[in-house]
Amino acid sequence: MRPPKVYSIDEHRIPHYKIDKHAFYVIEKLRVNGYLSFLVGGSVRDLLLNSRPKDFDISTSAKPEEIKKIFKRNCILIGRRFRLAHIRFGKKIIEVSTFRAGETNEAELILRDNIWGSPEEDVLRRDFTINGLFYDPEVQTVIDYVGGYPDIEKKIIRTIGVAKVRFIQDPVRMIRLIKFKARFKDFEIEVNTKKALEDCKKEIVKSSPARILEELFKMLESGSSKRFFQLLTKEKLLDLLSSKLSDYMEKEKDVFDFLQIIDDSIKKNFLIKIERPVLVTSLIFNMLDKCLKNEYVKKNKPVHLGIIFAESQKVIEEVFNPFFKISRKLKAQMISILMNQYRFYPLIKSKKRKIKIPKDPFFELGLNFFYLRSMLDPTLINVYNLFNDKYLEQKKRKPIKPRDQEI
Repeated sequence: MRPPKVYSIDEHRIPHYKIDKHAFYVIEKLRVNGYLSFLVGGSVRDLLLNSRPKDFDISTSAKPEEIKKIFKRNCILIGRRFRLAHIRFGKKIIEVSTFRAGETNEAELILRDNIWGSPEEDVLRRDFTINGLFYDPEVQTVIDYVGGYPDIEKKIIRTIGVAKVRFIQDPVRMIRLIKFKARFKDFEIEVNTKKALEDCKKEIVKSSPARILEELFKMLESGSSKRFFQLLTKEKLLDLLSSKLSDYMEKEKDVFDFLQIIDDSIKKNFLIKIERPVLVTSLIFNMLDKCLKNEYVKKNKPVHLGIIFAESQKVIEEVFNPFFKISRKLKAQMISILMNQYRFYPLIKSKKRKIKIPKDPFFELGLNFFYLRSMLDPTLINVYNLFNDKYLEQKKRKPIKPRDQEI
């Protein structure tokens, strides 16, 4: 393999102060103990793009058990297919991976990924060139084995190696390709990578459902969820994962209005933390609401919480099965969120309403979801305030005052 291209501080201009101090500490401690270690992947990419990295990941020659020995109780090892070390600093986690090898040019699904290797081998098994860069904080250099630095300058998303082979080896890379296209709007997908996406999209069903669900969650939390799901629908990948949700997104655009509110809220550090059950419920609420109005309200059929419970279960099953297998807890949280929407604002309005807080452990999630709805429809904010005041009074805690609806 050719030696890497090394870029000095005069060329890459990454400010030293933007590197996380705990990441510095982990790298230095690994090096003191005789191991190679670098910042790697997304954090290097984001620093070069002059944006703030969400995470600072580290790659090292130390094996997981050796990392554990160095950091002791501050370190936990996770994963089977891909063994990682998480170094804890309070609530912050620095993720440390061992240099890996083992990917070949064979177009077959990779089932295990714990074959240790060199820095060069580790880079070659990563997904895209823009994620294949090392940063050495000791001498402040960017180390590039795969042409990632010029691709960032040219705003190109390109696989490392043969795109078709890479997508067959790990189909989740296709979801990540859409993810990066959604996040970096002015980047273009390289022509061979684009063609491979079209040729290999059916391979996506061979992926781990848990890994894809995690990627969907991350994008819902990213501030770019609207564009991500638009692209996922356009490229017909969502149709393979959830035909029900894909059909709805192609025909109805209201879910994208919801995602836009969530994206804007996340970008502006919204006061109320938007938790994952709330985020994923945003994908299906309008679907349920239309069903209830069309099948019950318009036909003058009685609609009560028992019916809403059953219809909520049905929608969740249709959207997330058979590919996704969401946990029982998440399903219970989503059903609670959906049911509580009709406690706050019933389908058939009554003249006399009594504000009553149910004994529901997930009630606050439903309240937070209803506040998101009020940002789309400001006429709901008074109802939100009534329930929120009553809830806080019941819980006897400091009130949370919603911000203005303008984003």
